[in-house]
Amino acid sequence: MFLGTERLVLRRFTGADVDDLVALDGDPEVMRYLTGGRASAREWVEGTLIPLYLEHYRRYGDLGWWAVEERDGGAFLGWFEFRPTEEGERGEVELGYRLRRAAWGRGYATEGARALIRRGFTGSGVERVVAYTMAVNAGSRRVMEKCGLSYVRTFHEDYPEAIPGSEHGEVEYAVTAGEWQARGFGAGSGILGA
Repeated sequence: MFLGTERLVLRRFTGADVDDLVALDGDPEVMRYLTGGRASAREWVEGTLIPLYLEHYRRYGDLGWWAVEERDGGAFLGWFEFRPTEEGERGEVELGYRLRRAAWGRGYATEGARALIRRGFTGSGVERVVAYTMAVNAGSRRVMEKCGLSYVRTFHEDYPEAIPGSEHGEVEYAVTAGEWQARGFGAGSGILGA
């Protein structure tokens, strides 16, 4: 276990997680704001994604992508991303998450993201956390706000294929360690075993 909360366990990915990742990315609703609903190919998950995750563990240790499971029962729920935005730097990290539809609306994204942010600001040398999503992704934006991040800007990327909603652009949210502490998010850990 890398990190635990009241209801979640975050751990490193292994090659045994390919089927779960393929199933996660195979749900058109999960991929709606990422690819317009298109699934990730199994070959890409095996040959590119898993090796990328493993390389980040080797290079950064406590920053990367984390499989998330229910504490009770161990069901695979998806993943969290908490990785450097610049190669070799630990000061700014990107927060991301992708959860199975069955996990939506249960507060898991907020719970896991808050635990990662707390760990980043209190023990991993992180100074700023950023997160991005499509402007129309209201659910993801709410999670960012519940975790203490604030809206920074709307911007437009030049993607090879537009997906529904992309005409409204992407949004950036962010929080610094000082802002997070000042907003009262530093009180109480919420992290088990940390």
